[in-house]
Amino acid sequence: MRRLAWITFFWFSLCAAAHAQGPELSSYKLGAGDVISIRVLGEDDLKRERVRLSDAGTISFPVLGEVRVKGMTIGALEQHITQGLKGRYLLNPQVTVAIDEYRNFFLNGMVEKPGSYPFSPGLTVLKAVTLAGGFRERAARGKINIIRADDPSQASHRVDLNAAVLPGDIVTVEESFF
Repeated sequence: MRRLAWITFFWFSLCAAAHAQGPELSSYKLGAGDVISIRVLGEDDLKRERVRLSDAGTISFPVLGEVRVKGMTIGALEQHITQGLKGRYLLNPQVTVAIDEYRNFFLNGMVEKPGSYPFSPGLTVLKAVTLAGGFRERAARGKINIIRADDPSQASHRVDLNAAVLPGDIVTVEESFF
């Protein structure tokens, strides 16, 4: 009986830990340029591997047609596809969506190799600059601006080296004159 209680406690602890991490992991919103894979358990004809979201942020999916996924989280997309398939095509579809490739971010200004770079979770300005070969000699490390991809005003904001960089963001390192 104690063993069963221990196993139950352990199981609920794992579930609570996964639930605590869930919102952080699922808050990423899909956008044009992301590459995703979609699988429906037991339905190989519905599997879609490495599908790049169009400029409009859509994908084509069997039975559902063109689906607008821009701005959706992975969980929301899984629910949307599940609801679309449920009843009219499958009784109890089990859908999983995975991000294979995030859209790029952009780094320009006083870095060795300005350009477009693939995003990875946990990216900061300092890590992004490192990907671009580091700062140039005249880089103003205290004058770094970022334009967030999801900001409709496209306003530039001053940030420090520990600021998060998100997919589609534009980071600019200014030149120091002294």
